[in-house]
Amino acid sequence: MASRQLTVLQLLPHLEGGGVERGTLDVSAELVRRGHRSLVMSGGGRLVDGLNATGGEHLQWPIGEKSLWTFRYVRRLRRFLQQEGVDILHARSRVPAWIAYLAWKKMDPSQRPRLVTTVHGLYSVSGYSAIMTRGERVIAVSDTARRYILDNYPDVPEERISVIYRGVDRDEFPRGYTPPGEWLDTWYGSYPQLRKGIVLTLAGRLTRLKGHVDFIELIAGLRNKGIDAHGLIVGGEDPRRLEYAREIRDKCAELGVADHVVFTGHRSDVREIYAVTDVVFSLSTKPESFGRTVVEALSLGVPVVGYDHGGVGEILQQLFPQGRVPLGDKAGLIASVEAILSTGPEVEAFSGYTLQSMLDRTIDVYEELLDSAEKAKG
Repeated sequence: MASRQLTVLQLLPHLEGGGVERGTLDVSAELVRRGHRSLVMSGGGRLVDGLNATGGEHLQWPIGEKSLWTFRYVRRLRRFLQQEGVDILHARSRVPAWIAYLAWKKMDPSQRPRLVTTVHGLYSVSGYSAIMTRGERVIAVSDTARRYILDNYPDVPEERISVIYRGVDRDEFPRGYTPPGEWLDTWYGSYPQLRKGIVLTLAGRLTRLKGHVDFIELIAGLRNKGIDAHGLIVGGEDPRRLEYAREIRDKCAELGVADHVVFTGHRSDVREIYAVTDVVFSLSTKPESFGRTVVEALSLGVPVVGYDHGGVGEILQQLFPQGRVPLGDKAGLIASVEAILSTGPEVEAFSGYTLQSMLDRTIDVYEELLDSAEKAKG
């Protein structure tokens, strides 16, 4: 239990699902476990019940909407920060960060919370995106994200940046995990075609940059070489991009693999899915700041193949270098699968990228900021 109770407010657009959202819930649960008060402000979503179940408090404000109307929440947020005595204001996305910064900036510096931002993505470089570097402490989720900040926003002092890798709960993703029989029966009852052959999985929302077309072409290429490969696409459809979802299904039909590619939609049992997968893929065509999917699968001991750029390339270089493939190298993807199937390389155990380390270091940042403020007051 900490010597003082903190009130921490995290802000993000919504709580539907995804790495940012899961990290927010993880930090919230750890704060509560340590005796602090955890507040999360978002437009809501399917993860709200999970947040509340671990003792967090959710405030449903649509602060992530990309509209000028959203700025009406600046004054309201300022009043809220004062009334609730918020100690740490932690913004995790650009529109909420603008609302938070404008509310925070006009508060009395001796009474306002300490401002933290996390650079979760390699955003387009602009004044709009620069808000994510305005925190009194800026958390970068990888060294790739740190370099992005320093390269594109040179006015940000390097000492203001803290690299805190996203972490995986090793108890949740233990090496060699085998799903329970009941789960396996249900899974293969739903997808009997996956009982035989090679299962390759690509996880991620159905958005254009996630590399679904490259993945479908990989399945077709392997099958044309006589390899009984089945593709598994795990991720929900984006309501704003339904045309893209139709495009990739049409691509399956065009290449003759419609019966060999499964679309599961959103799933909460990715651990079990990875465990029954031969190879997991990360094929985003745009570099990402981190690759949580990569770490989760490797933690289980499942090989991962990904394009060698951004955070995914950084992680693979450290943990499974044979899984790196140059961006857009379709032949390289096929060759990587063939090599893994023929040699069966072991994924070596690793000690980094743990959830507890991420949580410890994040809360350390909060406490260091508060300590420095108290010292400044004398």
